[in-house]
Amino acid sequence: MFRNTTKYVALATIGLGAVLPLTQVHAADNKRQNIVFWHSMTGQNAQAIDRVVTDYNASQTKYKVIPEFQGQYVEALPKFLSVGGTSKAPDLFQSNEISTKQLSTSGMIQPMQTLIKKYKFNTKNLRKNILNYYTIDGKLYSMPFNSSAPVLYYNKDAFKEAGIADLPTSPTYEQVTDAAKKLKEKSGRAKLSILPYGWTFEELLANQNQTLVNHGNGRKKTATKATFDNKAGKNILNWIKTNADAGTLVDYGTGANAGDTELSAFTSSQIDMFMNSSASLGNIKKDAKFDVGVTYLPRPKNVKANGVVIGGASIWLSKGKSTKAQKGSFDFLKFATSAKEQAQWSIDTGYFAVNNKSYDTKILKDAFKNTPILAAPVEQLKATTINAASAGALITSMPKERVNTQNAMENVINGKDVDSELSKAVKQTTADIKDANEQSGE
Repeated sequence: MFRNTTKYVALATIGLGAVLPLTQVHAADNKRQNIVFWHSMTGQNAQAIDRVVTDYNASQTKYKVIPEFQGQYVEALPKFLSVGGTSKAPDLFQSNEISTKQLSTSGMIQPMQTLIKKYKFNTKNLRKNILNYYTIDGKLYSMPFNSSAPVLYYNKDAFKEAGIADLPTSPTYEQVTDAAKKLKEKSGRAKLSILPYGWTFEELLANQNQTLVNHGNGRKKTATKATFDNKAGKNILNWIKTNADAGTLVDYGTGANAGDTELSAFTSSQIDMFMNSSASLGNIKKDAKFDVGVTYLPRPKNVKANGVVIGGASIWLSKGKSTKAQKGSFDFLKFATSAKEQAQWSIDTGYFAVNNKSYDTKILKDAFKNTPILAAPVEQLKATTINAASAGALITSMPKERVNTQNAMENVINGKDVDSELSKAVKQTTADIKDANEQSGE
């Protein structure tokens, strides 16, 4: 035993259990290259981020990742854009999927593809349809990290009580509406929610193999107009109208807390069907006091399901950082997207594991065995056709598009005409695209 043990620390990773003075440990730590990582995770997701970082920092001695919370995505993006390209910019920056166009053309980021090539990293184990969203002109711009997609949740106990069979793997609008009518007959009130939310509209559109904007969803060249004033767009709004007219639809509005209210309503059995992110599955399963059903996003009858667009976020690399900082940043990203780390990340958060080999790990296999409904979102992703519609739209004005489409959805719920509301949303989205293009010089 050592006297004055506060001056020493045992490090199993140095030599053969060698013991170094604490001052030497601090000196070694000071020699590490700091990697500043801005993120937007809260609650259990923030704890999961901290675990990934802690695991990485303990796995090697060259780099030290420092996670820093920067608020929600909508708050973090302006912060990054205000310091991008300067010494104040973080090495790594997490941002949601709809910022892809803006960041890729900002001149403030280093495309991930350059480091993939430089360090000969093979992306074959990363899910192709997730990579597809963040790939532009054959070049991967950011590293997928926390990825999700929408699914349809339903209360299997309520279905059973109403004499309704479980929904099929890929339900139609008509099957969902029929179930909603029977649930209303049994309970005496509306039990379905279709939240007026732009993301939901985009996903329902993509599931019909319909792009949101022209030029291959803005992936062949810069989009110049919206393209959803068509049968696919009308299918969505007519389905909403059908349920609103039948009194089977609960309207939670478009307020900032509408999504949380809807989620709480489902877990407390106030509603029995709704669409939400696959990343919500863990919390839903934990909070619901009934048997939860999970199935694919619905589609119109006689329309083949095309699949879903990836949601969530990716991690971007700042431009202008030193070679050592870039190497450390990329080393961390390789670690964070490894099979083992992504498997645990998926367990901790409910997001997809972006690494295919994660699904061969024991912890994920055990999770799927113990909670079979975890498989539905993954199987839906696997079944998604890789094309322009499922790749998602690349436009800088995506936040405005979401306001336009959610307003159309809400107005139809409140009795407005489908054709006029859809036309209005398309015209405004096209105007927003043109304004954004002019501002960026495209």
